Formats: sequence, C-alpha cells, structure tokens
Amino acid sequence: MVVPVPTSDDGFYAINNQFLADGPKGFTEFKMVENEEMFIRIDLPGVPDDGVRVTIDPTRKTVSISAKAPKEHKHDSSPRIYVTATGLVCKCCSISNFTSHMCDGVLRLLLFKRQSTSNRSSSISFLGGPDFRDDLRSYGPHKFPHASDPFDPTLTGRVLKPHPCVLQGSEMAYESKKLQNGSLYVRVDMPGVPKDRFTISVTNGRVMVTGEAPAVSHDSGGRFYSGDVAMLDTLISIPSRRIKTIAKNGVIRLIIPPV
Repeated sequence: MVVPVPTSDDGFYAINNQFLADGPKGFTEFKMVENEEMFIRIDLPGVPDDGVRVTIDPTRKTVSISAKAPKEHKHDSSPRIYVTATGLVCKCCSISNFTSHMCDGVLRLLLFKRQSTSNRSSSISFLGGPDFRDDLRSYGPHKFPHASDPFDPTLTGRVLKPHPCVLQGSEMAYESKKLQNGSLYVRVDMPGVPKDRFTISVTNGRVMVTGEAPAVSHDSGGRFYSGDVAMLDTLISIPSRRIKTIAKNGVIRLIIPPV
C-alpha cells in the first residue's frame, strides 16, 4: 500500500507551498526595477505558456489577468481557473504598456508607466497582492523602491494558505487520490521548475520529489523545492523509473505503484 504524506509537524518554510525549501516565498513578488518599471511575478501552476490573458483596464491603472490550467490527467480533480488584477495606486501615473512572459507555471509582467498629471506628491505603489507589505510603500516623487518582501518571516508558519487567485479548482499545491489498483496518484505544484529539473527518489519507503527553479528576469532569486509526497508501507528503496511521471507547466504528476 502507498499513502500520501503532505503534512509537517515543524511548520513550513513557505506557507504558500509546503514543498518550497529555499528562495523567495509567496504566491507573488512585486518590485520596482530600472526606469521605475514595475516587475510582478505571479505563480500560476499548471497554466501553459499560451494559457494566460493580460489586459489593461480602461482606467489604465490596473491590468486584469485570467488564466486556465487544463485538466492534464484523468485523475486531476478538475481544471483550475485563475483571476486577479494588479497595477498602480497613485494619482500621478497611468500604465502605458506592459510585457508578459508565461513559463513553467509562472507569469512575469513588466508594467511601463507614464506621468498623467503634474501632481508628484501622491503615493505610488503596487495594487497590493496577497504578499504585499504596506510598510514597503513609499511616498513622494518616484525615487524609492516599492516592493513586496519575498523573505518576510510572516510567510513562514504552520498553516498553509490557499492560492488567492484560484477562482475554480484546487487552491492547494498538493493533491492525491488512491486508485482502484492500489496505486496512488499525486499532483505537486512547483511553479518555476522546468520539466527537466525535477528529481524523484524512493528511499526507505519515502517518495521524495525535488525541483530547481532558476531565477528568471527580475526574480529575487531561484527557488528550491523538496519534500516527501508519499510513503510506501514497507521501508524499501525502489528505482524511480517504476513511478510514472508527467512534468509540465510547473506541476509534476506521479502514479506510484503499490509494492
């Protein structure tokens, strides 16, 4: 028999994903970069490169984001639909344009802004996402950094957070299902990990998955994921090739056979 192992008695390095072991935490990251362009990272695990739509709202203050992660395997509980918005909170600027890059389950945006009035004393920041810290907002002319803190200690804890952008489908990074033949189906979100950077091992009955997500664009750093996703009922080691896997779009799916 094989059983899921998604919990931890010691708490989690990142409450957005129980498998994240090192690197920037949080579902999102916001920062101001060169020329006061705004960089935004949003984790959308399961969404293919062409599965996201980004539009500038008529106010030119925000961008709206919608994305769909299809049901890739018959044992997935459902597809996932993501909806969110982000942008500016100020009176002096508007969004002139943007670039977007969707890869390995992560959307990265660069927002370009322009001065819309002569008022330069208003506050400017990102429209707060789930990981935004208000104390990092600055005021006055645009000379100071505005950002979320991807290493904020409050993003570590014992209680996992659901993904705030999920409108439909699973909000959590882990899903498992026992199959009629005794196998276990597991879905694990590791956004940012390319399909060839996942590693699976089975040692002393514990099925472990690791993933390396390199830093891309203006990411604060790369991310390393690692954790046990299932446990066999005997303390044995088996070749990882016995486990069927599908890795794509920042998600790995496994079918773990009974021993």
